[in-house]
Amino acid sequence: MEDKERVTPERVQHYLGITAQARAKATPIPDEGTSEREALDQLLRMADDYAADAAYFMREGDLVRAFGAINYAHAWIDAGVKLGLLDGHDDDVLFTLP
Repeated sequence: MEDKERVTPERVQHYLGITAQARAKATPIPDEGTSEREALDQLLRMADDYAADAAYFMREGDLVRAFGAINYAHAWIDAGVKLGLLDGHDDDVLFTLP
């Protein structure tokens, strides 16, 4: 099996870092108190929950679940950018820009 086909602690840690960068960089667009902001807050809670799950699975040594969870976390953030709820600041490495 080639290294690129393995889920390693280093690979999971790499994606934990990338997702943390994306979470820090993406900034909310909708104003507080709007229905769009409420939707964004739910989306970000999902991202944060999946990131926390990934860290937990990593500590437990469950690399497959950690890898899956961190990718879900990043996808929630990316969806916020794609939907125009988060500003990705033109970063086409961290985000799939509209």
